[in-house]
Amino acid sequence: MAEHVIIGAGSIGTNVARLLVERGDSVRIVTRSGSGPAHPLIERVAADASDPSRMTQLSHGAKVIYHCANPPSYTMWERLLPPVQTAVIAAAKANDAVLALTGSLYAYGPQPGGRMNEHTPMAATGRKGRLRRRMWEQALTAGIRTIEVRGSDYIGKDANGIYSLLIEPALKKGRAAWITGHLDMPHTFTFNGDMAKTLVTLVQDERARGRAWHVPSPPAVTIRELARRYAIAAGRPPIKLIQMPRFAMRTAGLVVPIAREMAEMDYQWYAPFHMDATETADTFGLTATDLDTAIRDQVGAIKGEHADGEQRSNM
Repeated sequence: MAEHVIIGAGSIGTNVARLLVERGDSVRIVTRSGSGPAHPLIERVAADASDPSRMTQLSHGAKVIYHCANPPSYTMWERLLPPVQTAVIAAAKANDAVLALTGSLYAYGPQPGGRMNEHTPMAATGRKGRLRRRMWEQALTAGIRTIEVRGSDYIGKDANGIYSLLIEPALKKGRAAWITGHLDMPHTFTFNGDMAKTLVTLVQDERARGRAWHVPSPPAVTIRELARRYAIAAGRPPIKLIQMPRFAMRTAGLVVPIAREMAEMDYQWYAPFHMDATETADTFGLTATDLDTAIRDQVGAIKGEHADGEQRSNM
């Protein structure tokens, strides 16, 4: 019987699991393939997380259920996310467990000045933002103890985002990177280790329940500045950044589904995008990891090193 059940073994689920076992707690990670970090206190289970009866069974005796699963493509969200949300809510209710949800800023939609805090209204008009709002409202009205922790675009070891998709391949090859966003607009980036730390901290505090919180994150920086810092951390020459015309992705979206889904969210990259987590930081005593430390963690992971230079295995 595990004290904590984690759905998903991506960068957030894996970081949550590591934090929990470091303090001696037992963990069960549920994925379709049975993947996840290897540790004596971690049980890896291959199961369909959208099956309410199976999730209820796997969560028997758990204190907390962490929903950290996220489909690999936007095109899968409408089909895959709602059934998993329904299943984890059913499991939390049946087992009287706290449900911790890994959220995003999508439910807010475009905001004046691009500024969002913990009380910003959920005003999204796009499909993915409306879906995120419905899922959170479903959890709130389910009669369970729940929290949602919201972060911005992730950086850090194993994070899937602007560095791993666009900047890192260009750094390796010494070529230009094509960027789908304004190069000089400030944007908040969240260290995935801080998302995990916030989740693990807030589930233990009754003050957190029944509402959404933001992950303390470094001050917003431009894509140009972020790329410069990544180059320094990687010990590589700075790369040239080429801003792709905004209409290009929207035009491609007429025939390519994933381009259409990305274009729906492009407001985040062509205007300032600031996430304020002051209330979360003040209430729970949390602080953001320094941006350069997070960058070194991600670059170091790809180089097979810790941020402090210690060698580590990628297995």
